[in-house]
Amino acid sequence: MTTPANNGLYDDPVNPIFKPSTFKLDLSRAALVVVDPQNDFLSPKGVSWPFFGESITENDTVKHIEQLFIAAKSSDITVAVSPHYYYPVDHNWNFGGPLEHVMHDIGMFGRLGPLTVEGFAGSGADFLEEYKPYILDGKTIIASPHKVYGPESNDLALQLRKKGVSQVIIAGMAANLCIESHLRELIEQGFEVVVVRDATAGPRIPEGDGYLAAIINFRFLAHALWTTEETIRQLRSEI
Repeated sequence: MTTPANNGLYDDPVNPIFKPSTFKLDLSRAALVVVDPQNDFLSPKGVSWPFFGESITENDTVKHIEQLFIAAKSSDITVAVSPHYYYPVDHNWNFGGPLEHVMHDIGMFGRLGPLTVEGFAGSGADFLEEYKPYILDGKTIIASPHKVYGPESNDLALQLRKKGVSQVIIAGMAANLCIESHLRELIEQGFEVVVVRDATAGPRIPEGDGYLAAIINFRFLAHALWTTEETIRQLRSEI
């Protein structure tokens, strides 16, 4: 993933300590999980684009996520989306971490209420338009919203278990936040988890490079760390 922009910053080490991954994809028990494929992350009009746009553009994240949707649908594996929504009542929480405060302050993932879709279409909380054919096909699982970063507060794991899934290919946003949190929790829940490294992105802010932080931890935690190209090749080879 060396580019002129990152100058090899995210490349894997030449002499790693960890043994090569022995993960083997089994389509009969695999799922693609896409986290937060929403406008506020992935659209240039989204409220977080000033923080994530550079990384999204460099990784070609939007295109790669769509390619994964297409490949997963062609392979007929389970596809699930874990979205992030905030309702007016959520803005009355008594405490939160630094990024939580930012998300609330900029109105990220805002919806008018849990039982209404008024104002939802085309909003920052809505799915990216080009993904809707794959998400709204009546087959994709749309989990209940996670509220901070991980899936502990939604029904994603339940939905996957009910489909007999024990392997998860994970992509979406954001690398060091919801993707890493989903990775950690799904591992704790007993799933094998592959992260698609160029189908995500991270913030670049004075506090640090979120994508670099995530890539380091993905190497430590994920059962495999693939590119979109590698993932599609694996999906097709199993058909």
